[in-house]
Amino acid sequence: MADTAQTTPEHPTPADATTPTGRPADAQRSAVRSLLRLWPFVRPVRVRFFTAAVVAVIASCIGLVIPLVLKWLVDGPVAARDPGGVWLGGGYLLVLGLAEAGLFGLRRWLVARPLASVEAAMREALYRRLQRLPVAFHDRWPSGQLLSRATTDLSLLRLFLAFPLIFLLVNGTTIVVGCVILLVQRWSLGLVLLAPVLPLMVLCSVFEAKYALAARRTQDQLGDLATVVEESVLGIRIIKGFGRHRSQARAFRDLTRRVRTTELHKARLLAWIWGFITTLPEIAIGTALVLGTLQVADGALSAGTLVAFLSTALALRWPVDSIGFLLALSNEAATATDRYFEVMDEETVPEEGTGRAADPEAELKAGPQGAPAAAPVSGPPGERGGLRFEGVEFRYPDAPAGVPPTLRGIDLHIRSGETMALVGATGSGKTTLTALVPRLYDPTAGRITLDGRDLATLRRDEARALVAMAFEEPTLFSATVADNVLMAGSGSEDTQETDLLRALGVAQAEGFVRALPEGTATQVGEQGLSLSGGQRQRLALARAVVGRPRFLILDDPLSALDVHTEALVEAALRQVLATTTALVVAHRPSTVLLADRVALLSGGRITAVGTHHELLRDNAEYAALMSGDAGRREREEAR
Repeated sequence: MADTAQTTPEHPTPADATTPTGRPADAQRSAVRSLLRLWPFVRPVRVRFFTAAVVAVIASCIGLVIPLVLKWLVDGPVAARDPGGVWLGGGYLLVLGLAEAGLFGLRRWLVARPLASVEAAMREALYRRLQRLPVAFHDRWPSGQLLSRATTDLSLLRLFLAFPLIFLLVNGTTIVVGCVILLVQRWSLGLVLLAPVLPLMVLCSVFEAKYALAARRTQDQLGDLATVVEESVLGIRIIKGFGRHRSQARAFRDLTRRVRTTELHKARLLAWIWGFITTLPEIAIGTALVLGTLQVADGALSAGTLVAFLSTALALRWPVDSIGFLLALSNEAATATDRYFEVMDEETVPEEGTGRAADPEAELKAGPQGAPAAAPVSGPPGERGGLRFEGVEFRYPDAPAGVPPTLRGIDLHIRSGETMALVGATGSGKTTLTALVPRLYDPTAGRITLDGRDLATLRRDEARALVAMAFEEPTLFSATVADNVLMAGSGSEDTQETDLLRALGVAQAEGFVRALPEGTATQVGEQGLSLSGGQRQRLALARAVVGRPRFLILDDPLSALDVHTEALVEAALRQVLATTTALVVAHRPSTVLLADRVALLSGGRITAVGTHHELLRDNAEYAALMSGDAGRREREEAR
C-alpha cells in the first residue's frame, strides 16, 4: 500500500444523495438545460439528425391524412355504393401506409451511423479527460462509477438521441396538428377530447420531478455495483484466500436489492403516470363517441365525419400514451448527461507549467514557447544541478480542515549523479514526497527544481520525460511484456529492442521472460496476475530504467525479491544509478547501501541527512528503523 499519511474519504452511497465530488446528486436541475449540453457533440451530425426529425414528422402527419381519406371514402363511394371509388380509396390508403412506413425506415437509417459517431466521440472525450485529470481526482472516484459513465450512461444517451428526442418532437407536432384537425372537423367534440390536457400536464410535471430522482439513484447504484464487481474480480485471490466469498456475495446481494427496490419504485411511477395518461383520454374518446353518435342520429353530423374524427382521435392515442414513456427516458438521459459532465467539468491538470521561475531574470530568458530557461540556483557550480526541494509543503486536497500537512518544510538537495535513499517510518510521507517529483501531485507551498529549473514551470510531458518512477505496488497492463516495459521508452523501433533487453538485464528479468511461452511477446494478463509478485516488480523496474531517465524515483523497488535475486538486481542497478540522479525509498539496509547519502523523513519533515554509517552512529531513530526496533516499539505501543 502507498506509504502516505493521506486519509481518503469513503465514497458516499447513492442514498446519501451526493456524488463522489461531494455535490448534491438530487439538487434541482432543468432536464432541458442538462440535455442542451449535448449539442456540441451533436453539432457535427446536425444535418442528418434534423433531416431525420423532419422525415419523422412528415411520416407522422401522413398518418393523420388517413382519417381524412376515410371520411371521403365513407361519405362518398361507400354512401353512393360505388365499388370503383372504394377500390380507389383503398389504393390511396395503401400508398399512404407504405409512404409512412418507408419514411420511418428512412429516419432510422439517417440517425444510426451519426449517433454511433456521437457516442464514440463522447466516449473518447471522456477517456481523454480521465487521462488529464489529477491523481487526486482518481483517489476520490470509485472506478465502477467512472466505468458506468463511460458505458451504460453513454449507451443511454445514444438511445435518447435516436428515439425519445426525435419522437418528443414528432409526437408533439402530431398532437398539435391532430388537435387542429379535430377542432376543424367538429369543434364541440374536439373540446371534449382536449379536456384532459390540463390535468395531464400537471400530472406529467409531478411525475418528471419524482422520476428524475429515482433515475439518478438507480444510475449511481449501478455505478456502485460495477465497483463491487470490479474489486471482487481483481481481489479474487484475497476473497478465496480468506474464505470471504459468502460475505462478498451477501454484500453484492444487498446492493442488487437496493437497485431492485429503486427500479420497482420507477416502475410504480411509470404505472401511475401511464394509468392516468391512458384512462383520461379513453374517457374523453368514449364521451366524444357517445355525443357524436347522437349527433349522427339527429342528422347534425355525417357518418364519414364521425369516422374521421374517431380515427384521428385513435391515431393520437400512441403520441399521447407515449408521453410518460418518453418523459421517463428523457429524465434518465438528463441524469446520464449530468453524470457524464460531472467528470467532464472537473478541472484538468494543465499541460503547461503552472508556476513561475523563482529567478526574476528567468522571464527575460524564456524560450520561444514561453517556457522559462533554467533558473539559476544559488551556490557553487557543483551545487546547481540535481534534484532540490526548497520549503516544500503538501496537503492532500481531501484532508480534513485542521489536520497538519502531510509534508512540511522539506529542504533537500540531491546532487547531480547522486543517489539519495529516503528512509522513514510507515506513514511518514515517503511515497507522497516521491510522487511530487513526476508531478503526480503539485506542492501546496515551496518549489522543486530539476537541474535548476522550477518543476512548476515545466510542461508535464517534459517533466515526465526527465523523470521515471517505479512504484512500490507494480502495475502491469493487459499487454505483452515488451509493451509494458517500453511504455517509458522513447527511442526508435531500431533501438527499442536493444533498450528492452538492456532494461530486462538491469532488472534481472531476462531469465524468466525468456522462459515465457512467447518471450517478450507474451501477454501478461490483467494486472499482470499471471506473474509472481517479484516478476511484476522486476518488470516495473525495467520499465523505469528503459528510457535512461535523467532522474529516477524508486519506491522500495526490491521489496518482493528473494535475497539472491535482490543481490543480482542491486549489482546491475548500481550501474544505472551511477549515470542518473536518483531518489530511492528504502526500508532495508541492503537497499540503503545503494545510495550515496540517506535522508530521514519523520513526521513530514527531513530530520537528518548523512551517510548510512553516520546516521547509524548519530541518529537513534534511524538506527532503530534499520535494526527493526521501531517496528517492535510500534507494536508495544499498540498494546
